[in-house]
Amino acid sequence: MMTEVNDKVAQAKGVGKKGSWLSLEDMDLPTGKKVRLHRLLYEHGPKNGTLMVLPIDQGLEHGPRDFATNPPSADPEFQYRLALEGGYCAIAVQVGLAEKYQNKYAGKVPLILKLNGKTEVPPDDEAFSPLNASVEDAVRLGADAVGYTIYVGSPSQDRDFAQFRGVRQDAQRYGIPVIVWAYPRGREMDRDKGGRESIYAVDYAARVACELGADVVKVNFPKIDEKKQAQYPKPYDTMKATELELMKKVVESAGKTLVLLSGGSKVGDEELLRKIKVAMDAGVVGIIFGRNMWQRKYEDAIRASKKVTELLKGYAR
Repeated sequence: MMTEVNDKVAQAKGVGKKGSWLSLEDMDLPTGKKVRLHRLLYEHGPKNGTLMVLPIDQGLEHGPRDFATNPPSADPEFQYRLALEGGYCAIAVQVGLAEKYQNKYAGKVPLILKLNGKTEVPPDDEAFSPLNASVEDAVRLGADAVGYTIYVGSPSQDRDFAQFRGVRQDAQRYGIPVIVWAYPRGREMDRDKGGRESIYAVDYAARVACELGADVVKVNFPKIDEKKQAQYPKPYDTMKATELELMKKVVESAGKTLVLLSGGSKVGDEELLRKIKVAMDAGVVGIIFGRNMWQRKYEDAIRASKKVTELLKGYAR
């Protein structure tokens, strides 16, 4: 029954049919946001209405350990060169890296300025990501969008939502799109609700981002863990669905918010492309993959990036 309902909703929205997904025109954006999103969607990367973003905020979020498997990647020049030569729509970085490295690539690699972040040292039981930059910084640095992490379900979400309100209001005033990293977190989510990557958690996160005013939302690939499914709230506790159906459900919940698939930890090329294809078929606008790309030797990273580009070219909007 759940699958039939989702399919009818998806068909009504055009989700899963090539060329008929949520478009820029459907989003009812103010002029400034529309101009900047158009640049990202149609003037860089595949240039066909899809998004391909390279993030390098892991140095703050995870520390230098993420660069250990590929030591040259510790130098942000590695990622900036990859973004340029690999044909990405944008690079997403914290303010310190933007101020130190963006100038050389100004006009060549669009910037998404990440406005908040935290270290991995404190536990995620009450996860909260404080601001360390502003929308005004993004304007000063020539960014085409800002990024903000919301920890959906954290006991600290009251502070989080209030902090995001200020970002949203500033972004509206300056005409800059807001991309929300919507991450389910908190002791209740991990302990009592079935985990942060469950369909319940990811679906909820997508809806929260839409309701709070995100223009684009970054989510993980949802899954059903049969060992934990009894913990999911209804109706997720009895849901039976394919990967494509799960991702369609998330896209549906995001409404008029574009959905980006998060890459997470590095996987092999075959699995990488398979997941991207499933997500694109479900109606996501593109991918935001960091470690999956720059935890490789440079030549291999370029090769993988071109494979992704070729795949995204089949999903013109």
